[in-house]
Amino acid sequence: MVSPSAEPGSRWPILVIKPAAEPSRHRVAVWRELRRIGALSLGQGVWAVPDVPVFADGIARAIALTEQAGGQAVTLNASGRGPEDAARFQALFTAARSADWAEFLADCGKFGAELAKEIRIAEFTLAELEEQEQSLERLRRRHRDLTARAVYGAPEAAEAGKRLKECTAACEDHAERVFRALHQAPEGEQ
Repeated sequence: MVSPSAEPGSRWPILVIKPAAEPSRHRVAVWRELRRIGALSLGQGVWAVPDVPVFADGIARAIALTEQAGGQAVTLNASGRGPEDAARFQALFTAARSADWAEFLADCGKFGAELAKEIRIAEFTLAELEEQEQSLERLRRRHRDLTARAVYGAPEAAEAGKRLKECTAACEDHAERVFRALHQAPEGEQ
């Protein structure tokens, strides 16, 4: 996508999306895809991402979804008029990633609180453990996705990595408690 002469961070694919009017589920599907890949909304139906390969598949999916539903999509390659435009775009994009990281950190907090509650009430069942492991896997996938999209970095990324490790350790501790509880002999049988 990036031409060899282009400075990294100075070019952006701009998607101009005009979805089919009805049914609304098609507009929602395109919007979700663009949000999932981390596209920056510049206005109604106008989206931008940095011109790096990590966004190519998501752009293609958004265009395909739009066109399959009878809408129209146009992709333009843009570059700023100068370094200040690149800096402005990077700041907007990084702010959007910071918001994503803040949401991730909140989800880590909820995960930790849920594990603490399970330990407090001694909910040591395999079903509960499986549910917690699925939640942890969702956090891991989200962390991978956010890391891939944070092409300009984000101040919250380091904290998010640390919190994910804490969530992993807490889940492992919970798993140990579950296995100990399941393998204890009932009282009177020792």
